[in-house]
This record gives sequence, C-alpha cells and structure tokens, in this order.
Amino acid sequence: MATTSQPASLASIIVARFLRSNNYNDTLDTFIREGGLSADVGQTDSGSSNWTIEGVLEEKKAFDKSVNFERYNEDEKKDVWTVPAPSKPTIIQTPTSSNLLAASVEQWQQHPNDKPSPHLVATGADRQLHFFKTAEGNEPVKAFAGHSDSPILSYVSVRNGRYIFMTNMSGQLVLQCGEDVLGKRKDHAKYAVKVVAHEDPSGRVLVATAGWDSKICVYKFDFPVESEGEDVMLDEPIAYINLDTNPETMLFVKHVDLGHTMLLVSRRDSTHLYYYQVDTTGQNTPYECRLLGKQNLAPHSNAWITFSPSSLALHPHDPGLLAVATSSLPHMKVIFVRLLFPSAESFNPETEPQPTPEPITQATQAFEALALQNREDAAILIQANTFAPQTAYSTPQVLWRPDGSGVWINGDDGVVRGVEARTGKVVGMLKMGHDVGCKVRTIWAGWVEVEGVREEWVVTGGFDKKLIVWKG
Repeated sequence: MATTSQPASLASIIVARFLRSNNYNDTLDTFIREGGLSADVGQTDSGSSNWTIEGVLEEKKAFDKSVNFERYNEDEKKDVWTVPAPSKPTIIQTPTSSNLLAASVEQWQQHPNDKPSPHLVATGADRQLHFFKTAEGNEPVKAFAGHSDSPILSYVSVRNGRYIFMTNMSGQLVLQCGEDVLGKRKDHAKYAVKVVAHEDPSGRVLVATAGWDSKICVYKFDFPVESEGEDVMLDEPIAYINLDTNPETMLFVKHVDLGHTMLLVSRRDSTHLYYYQVDTTGQNTPYECRLLGKQNLAPHSNAWITFSPSSLALHPHDPGLLAVATSSLPHMKVIFVRLLFPSAESFNPETEPQPTPEPITQATQAFEALALQNREDAAILIQANTFAPQTAYSTPQVLWRPDGSGVWINGDDGVVRGVEARTGKVVGMLKMGHDVGCKVRTIWAGWVEVEGVREEWVVTGGFDKKLIVWKG
C-alpha cells in the first residue's frame, strides 16, 4: 500500500529546498521517503513560501532584536483573563455570500415606534446591510441592498438605535432611520473608512468620518427627544481636519479632569496619537479643529517609522486607559497606554500665561525633549508581540472584553487571539471557525441580552465569507 504523503511543514520545505538546490539527490530522496513528503517538496515553483535557511536566520535575528523592545507586566495576581471566555463558534447563515467588512451587535429600531432591541449587524463586499436576531437561531430580520452605492466600511448607531450612520468606499455618509434613508452626503473624495459618534445627554450628537483623502469631517446633530426622524437633515460638516497622511482610526474621548470632548486621531506613517478640539462654542462653521496636543507611542525609537496605531479601544471602566493595535510587520503588536490628556491651558490659548523669558539653548531644548519622551514612555504600560500575522494591506482590530480583563485582536491566519490586559500575554485563541489562512476582517466584543440572559459574545467576519458568533 502506498504511503500517503503528509502536508509539508515549513521546516521540511526549507530542508528539502536546501538539499535540492545543492544537488544532494540521494539525501533528498531518503528525506522525502522517510518523512512521507511529496516528491516535489522544496521546488521553487510549487507555490510554497520563498524562505531559505539564510532568510530564516535573518528573520530570527530581527525577531530577537524586536523582543528587546517589548514590555510585559509579570504581576499576575489580579485583573487576570477571566474564564469562561467565548470559545464556541456558531456560523450565521447570511442571505448572500460575500467577504465580510464590518460586523457587530447594535441597538436598532426597525420602525420609529418599535422598542429598541439588540441586533446582529453585518456588511459585506456586495454592498448589502444585514440585520439578524440575537435570539437562538439568529434568523435574518432585514437586508438592505440599495441604501449604499458601494460596500459599507463602517457604521454606528445613535439615539438607542433610532438612527444609523454609515460610510462606504465611495466616500459617502449615509443616514438611516429604521428602514428609510434620510440623507446622503459625499464630503470625502475616496474611501470613508471610519465613522464614530458621541452623544450628549442634551440630545446633541457629534459624528466624525475619516476618509482616505487625508481628511476628517465633523457633523453636529440636535435630535429632538421625540423625533420620528422625518425632519432630521444631513447638513454639511461643522468642522474638518486636514492631515498630512491618510487617517488610520479615531475615537471620541472625554478629558478625565476637565470633561471636554476631544477627537483622538491616528494617521498613517506616524507613531503619534493626536488630540483635536471639537467644541463648537462660539465657532463659525465650517472651521478647522485645533490640535491640542499629541502623544508618541514610540518615544525613544530612533527609526524613522516603526508602525502606525491602526485601531484604538478605550477600556470599558477606565476612560484613561487605551488599547492600541499597531500595523507592525510581520506580526501585530498591542500597546496598553495611559492617555496623556492636554493641559487646561491648551483649550484656551489666548488666556495662557506667558512664561518668564529665559535664554533658549540647545541644552534646554534637549532636556525638554528628553523629559517629554520619558513621560510618554512611562505612560506605556505594556507593549507586546501577539504573533498575529499581518501585511501592509491588513486592517488591525482591537476590542476590549466587557469586563476589561483583556482584548481580542484579529489576524490574517483565521485566528482571533485574546490578550490579557494585566500581562500582555496571548492567553486565548479562537480557532475552528474561520478557514485556516483567511483574513479575519472585523471583530466585535461585548455583552448581549438574549431572552433575559446576559451573554458575552465575540462576533467575527472574514474573507472566507463567514459571519461567526463566539460564545462561552
């Protein structure tokens, strides 16, 4: 009986390629026979990875060097990864088959007089928006095929699910109420990759959109408490931000001491977080948001650019603690960092006291720069390698577990990893759901009320066209 050859591992491919390239034919034949490998293993045209032994050694040296810059917390006595954690996958049957671009659980009112309820929401490359029940079976509720002229990249619900803002690949912002579209605007020249919202108790809603035209637009809405939605207009932006490079992501944050609302922004080819003022008091619209300050996530790096902060998530119970997923290659790094909020004087530059004139020298400038770097470095609590593979075309995502014990991150290998907040170590892996080697494009994590019972969910969508709900 013929021996069935086993799939060749990367090590077997490298060894076979070395033997083949150096004409060790007898040794190669013995290696293939004893290892149960295919006869063409190690051939450069077999579609296998283009690694060599020298390349592996160089990669190992680069990895060892990067490990020196990692930072972990070894105190594992508190705030550890809680169990049970979501681990069992349920594949949701979507009405259409396409790559998933965004997925989450959101409040939604199908009709204005309906009671708000959580729905599983997903968008795909087929330009459709799908709603599913969160109850057992996850039956489809509604699919919208004509509300967007291009694939929907991001969305956010406000006013307890009465309104949904969506951005798409053509640069549009779409406002939907229930099943109706109330308005569309195209203030971005190309991909509108992100939309975020901030709601005040007074009813004011700030909405920000980020586009790959190196621009951010800010909109303001004053929704009446009992609005049915018909009179809401999608007007021009009240403010904008022009960036030197395309924005990566953004987040509305509140100053922990002053209570001011700010927009936290990251952009490509920069290791900084940028704080922008979005207070509209006394401003003529449209105006350009003022930069209040910035915070470097690689303060002592001597490289030109090492990564960009690609995804930001605030701790669910600590408004000053941020989780950051980076664009570092070949694996994603996760950073847990304290936000260094701008000073009170930065919000009112005209009232800022003038410093006592002192001679400015290179030495004083160097000491000031070093003091700032040390402060930024002290704010970084953990910086760890997650071993989640990614490329320059990946879309890193990070989401907190609802109890704050850790974060979930995506990867290009079909695996979702859980990283403990206290130590920065990978302590959980969601496998056997997405196809091996598939890009997990989107993730969401949080509590979901299912028939009166609160469950912890992780929702993932990938380029294997699978929408998956993970439960404990």
